[in-house]
Amino acid sequence: MLAAYACDPLHSRGRRFAEPPAPTRTDFQRDRDRIVHASAFRRLVYKTQVFLNHEGDLFRTRLTHSLEVAQLGRSIARALQLNEDLVEAIALAHDLGHTPFGHAGQDALNACMTPFGGFEHNLQSLRVVDVLETRYPQFDGLNLTFETREGILKHCSRANAQALIAQEPGGVAQRFLERTQPSLEAQLCNLADEIAYNAHDIDDGVRSGLITMAQLEEVPLFESHRRATLAQYPHLGDASQGRRLLYETIRRMLSQQVYDVIEASAAALRLAAPAHADAARLLPPMVGFSSAMREQSQVLKSFLLRNLYRHPQVMHTTGQAQQVIADLFAAYMDAPHTMPARPAPIHGDQPEVSVARQVADYIAGMTDRFASREHARITGLQLLA
Repeated sequence: MLAAYACDPLHSRGRRFAEPPAPTRTDFQRDRDRIVHASAFRRLVYKTQVFLNHEGDLFRTRLTHSLEVAQLGRSIARALQLNEDLVEAIALAHDLGHTPFGHAGQDALNACMTPFGGFEHNLQSLRVVDVLETRYPQFDGLNLTFETREGILKHCSRANAQALIAQEPGGVAQRFLERTQPSLEAQLCNLADEIAYNAHDIDDGVRSGLITMAQLEEVPLFESHRRATLAQYPHLGDASQGRRLLYETIRRMLSQQVYDVIEASAAALRLAAPAHADAARLLPPMVGFSSAMREQSQVLKSFLLRNLYRHPQVMHTTGQAQQVIADLFAAYMDAPHTMPARPAPIHGDQPEVSVARQVADYIAGMTDRFASREHARITGLQLLA
């Protein structure tokens, strides 16, 4: 039961290369299946978020994060009568372009690529599904629908948007010049991404010992649910029950955020009453937190930035990871023939720019452990043991 403003696969803007419809699946279900079977999706299991792959087996990876985003997204989509299959496809694909070593790797690769147009993981995710996957005889990439590709391209600079539009007039980058919104399903995935990583970074941060439950008392969104949990289950105050207390607190925190998004978004949609999916694109963002929850979420994000992402131990491994990326980039630029066969140079680029983009494609596709091994092989140094 889809709302009038949901994306209907029967009215999709289609694929870049026309294909006959699948007999048993909608176009968005087909997109999801192609993403799940992609090589880039499998590699997400060894690409990490905050903690690097060698630091422990229980920390989140890009794969587990993407699954959590898909689960949250589908739950909210069902309540709002949005297209669950499209939400799932976008959620599973949204991190396909991420480098090894999380945001540290992206920052390092962007610095290396600054003379050649820069690097941005959302743009790279689109490049993965449009160009870099080589599974089909008729076309490069996965040939996903416009709606899925639109959701993958979460951010885009004006310069990058203009470059994309030159290749695909009126395509997925057009909205960044017109300042319109993506589909409601894409808006939902953006928020589900934020909800998921805030929650699991608390979990991973406490598990690692870098943040404590005592520190989290300064975060109202967390502390209110911790107190409510202890009021209902006093035995969880015992030190031996710390994991159960943490899990139950996070579970309640997630539930409150999900219900808040549903309530606030449903109210906004009732008021605006978009007649169809394209009408929703012309409105301000419709899927979001209430103002009170947005404020609480910002407090949580600020806490994590100060206490986890900028923790000295995280910053130390961040510096090592960035050195690995910089050294790999320099080595492959000096000897690009040592890389496996890469896609043909981008039409119109200068030769050095094309080589740099191919080097960036290769490095961005690496897992944490492969990048570490390659760096050790090339330099003789073991920075990330």
